[in-house]
Amino acid sequence: MTLALVKGQLETSGRQTGKAIDKWKVFRDVCEAKDVLGLQDRAIAVLHALISFYPETELNGESGLVVFPSNAQLTIRAHGIAGTTLRRHLGQLVDTGLIQRRDSPNGKRYAHRSRGGAIEEAFGFSLAPLLARASELAGLAQQVAEQRSRFKRSKEALSLCRRDVRKLISAAMEEGADGDWTEIEAIYLALIARLPRAPRHDDVTAVLDEMQMLREEIVNLLEIQLNTVKTDGNAIQDGCHIQNSKPESINELEPSSEKEQCEKASPEPTRPREPLKAFPLSMVLKACPQIADYGAGGQIGHWRELMSAAIVVRSMLGVSPSAYQEACEVMGPENAAVAIACILERAGHINSAGGYLRDLTRKAARGEFGLGPMIMAALRGNAGAEKRSA
Repeated sequence: MTLALVKGQLETSGRQTGKAIDKWKVFRDVCEAKDVLGLQDRAIAVLHALISFYPETELNGESGLVVFPSNAQLTIRAHGIAGTTLRRHLGQLVDTGLIQRRDSPNGKRYAHRSRGGAIEEAFGFSLAPLLARASELAGLAQQVAEQRSRFKRSKEALSLCRRDVRKLISAAMEEGADGDWTEIEAIYLALIARLPRAPRHDDVTAVLDEMQMLREEIVNLLEIQLNTVKTDGNAIQDGCHIQNSKPESINELEPSSEKEQCEKASPEPTRPREPLKAFPLSMVLKACPQIADYGAGGQIGHWRELMSAAIVVRSMLGVSPSAYQEACEVMGPENAAVAIACILERAGHINSAGGYLRDLTRKAARGEFGLGPMIMAALRGNAGAEKRSA
């Protein structure tokens, strides 16, 4: 007996018990709030055993709320818990204020019954605190459930943000985007290392905030570069590709009629179209490896190099400047270069590369064409060729 225990019993006895309440609902609330109450799993098992000895479904202040099982009976219903452990957790339940001891003169648990068998007085453990604190326990359970839900959402948000940052860094490294991506990756790994093995809500929230900031910085950096590439691409399109006066330039192979074709292009604005889906340059080169032979030095590392190589291949395949210019206007210069790379892979099966490109351009203008199937078919074809060569 302690003064704190006496205070808790007085507070419980002074509360309004209110209406009867389902005993298992109260027990579920206790289970939900067990961490807040400082209860261990064994204590919950002992409380479950005690409640199971109460014969009614509902806890009612009008009937006796005292249960009086022996330690042997409690041990059986608490799944064989040891005697010393049972006594320790019974004391924990009393200290928490969920049950109260009602001791008999000799310290044993029993009940006095009337001639009709009704219990007149019992000595053991009273479940009255559960009834008196039912509203409080329900509120605690609700708070814990809300905290758990917020914690779950924070972990999900962190997982998605981690995935986004990882993919953005990988794509930037694979495509050779400007920036110190090694340092950015080190920052990302340092954030992940800050998470303990069993993180708390505060740990996850702190890392999530910084991870979101890192994602925003990466996106901003890539947007600036994409806008620069787009501006350069538009300049290439408006000038009908870069004309280089140096004799060693690959653009020397481009006939002068292409420049004339650009000057004759209609100034009328084209109908707004849904832009074709952009694919990573690494995927394009894996699907269409032959285009790399026409790049500077036999390799392609940037989109500009792919577009320059496409000009050479266009001329080699016999695609007219007007057909390629129209494809650039409809698809965009990058996607037109990808289409040329795909046509190069299937050059042996296409009778007229120029007619084939014009047909693709017309379908793209109607919104009936996407580069995805062509790239996927090229990937499968190259995969099959690798298997046969192996």
